[in-house]
Amino acid sequence: MNTKISNRSIDVNASMISALKQMEAHSYRLLLVFDGDTFVGVVSIGDIQRSVIKNKPMMTPIKGIMRKKFTFANEGDDITNIKRMMFENRIEMMPILDVHGKLTNVLFWEDLLKDKQPKLKQFNIPVVIMAGGKGERLKPLTNIYPKPLIPVCEKTIIETIMDKFVAHGCHDFLISLNYKADAIRQYFNQLACTDYNIQFFQEEKPMGTAGSLRFLKDLIKGTFFVSNCDILINDDYAAMLEYHHTNHNELTVVAAIKNYSIPYGTITTSEDGLLETFEEKPDLTLKINTGLYILEASLLDEIPNTFFHITHLMEKLKSQGRRVGVYPISQNDWQDMGDWHEYLKMIGQSEFTKKE
Repeated sequence: MNTKISNRSIDVNASMISALKQMEAHSYRLLLVFDGDTFVGVVSIGDIQRSVIKNKPMMTPIKGIMRKKFTFANEGDDITNIKRMMFENRIEMMPILDVHGKLTNVLFWEDLLKDKQPKLKQFNIPVVIMAGGKGERLKPLTNIYPKPLIPVCEKTIIETIMDKFVAHGCHDFLISLNYKADAIRQYFNQLACTDYNIQFFQEEKPMGTAGSLRFLKDLIKGTFFVSNCDILINDDYAAMLEYHHTNHNELTVVAAIKNYSIPYGTITTSEDGLLETFEEKPDLTLKINTGLYILEASLLDEIPNTFFHITHLMEKLKSQGRRVGVYPISQNDWQDMGDWHEYLKMIGQSEFTKKE
């Protein structure tokens, strides 16, 4: 088995978290699954996401989440048809099987379609970008530049965020302003880019991460995205939207699956301080709020004219038994430039901003 295939291979009894870690380590989204030496199928980042949504434990074996049907090609299939199938379905590698179902070869996107970007499912809904913050943790840089205009490679962070949505077909952006609002307006007024249809709205004082959304009641009539202005998400936005609609959510939070390895043995005790369990160097898996959301326009009527965070809205909906969904993504598909450490890491990973 060559290195390319072995790096993308996993045992059918390996855990979901093991598969996720392997994908993150190599920037893969699909793995070949084997039972011993026998090829039995594939597992994708989408399979893991759907399992997390169903609240399956991260230690669930791959055989418990992998799809029964998967896309493959047969020996002798025309290479042009294989390339077309890979492009249309955004398949990063294609298993080639013989008449007995045995794996004989694997074809890779980077070999066949290296000059093409995957075809993204298109949709067109408004995107709100919350760009009014001061960027306190990025001082002294934000004493000069408003945070949305801080450069990430060849563009500003806000343009990089907007381009992710443009790639999916979204062109209508509503940008919330406060700190250094004139500088942001001036920048976009002189920017020659026909991909952005921008409307600005401004809070006179800080209103939290959701307070200024109340100004949009007459501008948005359906589903819309809300993004912080200091994050990059490299995932399928159309899949997020489909999850939101399919589950009839009023609000969906995009959350990164973050895994922490505890380097110590952990102990739980009973009421009398007696040892109950002992676990050596456990893994802790959490879902982290990334700062990207999907909302229904009806929620705009529920935002008060006061300082109000989007977490306040989530708590309100949850207390009323209404649907707040959580869409999971890999921790590698989320970057937050909110402080110097993360910003320097972000600009050092320029390839991230080029992925679509």
